[in-house]
Amino acid sequence: MSTNTSVLEAKGDFLQGVKDCIPTLLGYLSIGFAAGIIGKTAGLSAAEIALMSILLYAGSAQFIMAGMVAAGHSAPAIIFTVFFVNLRHLLLSAALSPFFRHLSPFKNMLIGSLLTDETFGVAMGQTSNREAISEKWMHGLNLAAYVNWIIANMAGAFLGQWIAQPEQYGLDFALPAMFIGLLVLQMTSRGQFVVDMSVAVFAVLVVIGVGWVSSGSIGIIVATIAGATLGMVIERWK
Repeated sequence: MSTNTSVLEAKGDFLQGVKDCIPTLLGYLSIGFAAGIIGKTAGLSAAEIALMSILLYAGSAQFIMAGMVAAGHSAPAIIFTVFFVNLRHLLLSAALSPFFRHLSPFKNMLIGSLLTDETFGVAMGQTSNREAISEKWMHGLNLAAYVNWIIANMAGAFLGQWIAQPEQYGLDFALPAMFIGLLVLQMTSRGQFVVDMSVAVFAVLVVIGVGWVSSGSIGIIVATIAGATLGMVIERWK
């Protein structure tokens, strides 16, 4: 795997990063819209929802935070829970870091601060087709997703005042639906269905097993590490 400045970066392909984000925009809009509605029904103001989407910028964490605010949990409990839910971003950043070793820590921080599950999935899909991904391409991808997320959140906050029970419309399923879509697209592009399904089933079993003795968030982290390890072992063994 090459970590040199890529051909894509030489072409100044920020716009290509924006274009490559387009297939995920519908998912961002639907999930962000649902997050805005749920934040509104939890009693948050439009300004608070805007700050949450700008500063936190994490779909699953925003859903959880809105629910905990509505349930009256303390600030330390909310911060602690959001921290653990977002621990997976350490794994995502670590997996993507080999492509940006030539950049300074500050530039890596800019890329990592806007990295999401969706942009990570798109970036990893690009690496399966090209030798490297560029800094400009990554900024285009991240910023397009970030701006759409904020817009969707604010649209949800504005319209949420007329939707009292969002779960009746399936809006709470928007987040897992998008993850399933990204997973199917990546598995289809790789063409290694048996290996991918084996790792996926193994990861699900680990989540269930760890979830019995610990929290679901810890189960996801353990399953991510165990699934990645199993996938690497299978690739090496082949």
